[in-house]
Amino acid sequence: ASPRASIGLILASKARALIEGRKFVSKKDVNAMAYPILRHRIILSFEAERQNMHADDVIKTLLR
Repeated sequence: ASPRASIGLILASKARALIEGRKFVSKKDVNAMAYPILRHRIILSFEAERQNMHADDVIKTLLR
């Protein structure tokens, strides 16, 4: 994913926290927004596709 993806993730996480009435971003906000923000930006290798992996699997690993 590009640097713009991380900017999008930060902004979306801030927006989610604000909507929920908080002035701070929690790990819960980042985890919730990571999938919709990063899912379409991850390009899997042929090997990963052959192993039937999905972008969500990669995101889940990154969020650990």
